[in-house]
Amino acid sequence: LIQMLRSAKKRDVLQLLRRAPEEARPFLVEAAVATQSVASLAALSDFLDFSQEPKSLLEKFLYAAAFSPRPSGELLQLVLDKLDGKQLAPEIWETGIVAVGSLVGKLCQQKLCGLQQVVERGVETILKGLRGAQEEPRVVISLLALGNARLPETIPTLLEHAEDGPTAVTTAATSALQRFPAPHISSKVKQVMRRIFHQKRKSYDKTCRLAAAEILLDNHPLPMDVINILLATTEMDTEVATFLLLKVQNSLR
Repeated sequence: LIQMLRSAKKRDVLQLLRRAPEEARPFLVEAAVATQSVASLAALSDFLDFSQEPKSLLEKFLYAAAFSPRPSGELLQLVLDKLDGKQLAPEIWETGIVAVGSLVGKLCQQKLCGLQQVVERGVETILKGLRGAQEEPRVVISLLALGNARLPETIPTLLEHAEDGPTAVTTAATSALQRFPAPHISSKVKQVMRRIFHQKRKSYDKTCRLAAAEILLDNHPLPMDVINILLATTEMDTEVATFLLLKVQNSLR
């Protein structure tokens, strides 16, 4: 089907989508996303109406885009156009923002961050959602999207939320920071992770502290960090202490 769609014209793909039985449409949408031809993306743009289509079909489209192994800039552009300036159901907005983060991250992995306009628009869409979020779940989703994107310029934003946010927000931000490669885990990042793990400013959730410890241990740890983490395990519950001890032992091996 994908091979057939690659050679099809826009009107043929659009006709196929419109005439297909309702139960077959999610499958055809997924195939059209996988094709990523100019014609198939243009047909999807005309076919998908984010204000009217069933949520299940829109989510299928967004999931297919997010999990695309080698997305194009045109696919990111299509997702952004469909999310832009519309009153969307909360779950569609959330899936869409996470998909945007995934697409930006994969484009940059392919060394296609040079598609400056569309990539910058993707990042700005996520950051705009984060700045405008008034409810905690929206903040968390935006941070997950930044974790998917893994752009170094967003690290200061993630650090701010990791250290100062409520529990769900700090956990999402530290989890996002775990996804960055070692060259981006700077001394500033490590300083914040130390404050979180040792609870210098306030109490943090166990999951958040574990993520902070892992960032310290997985990215060229200083001997003093290892010693301080081991000393801290004497005051932690058995499960967490055992996990951190095994982590140190694996590093030594």
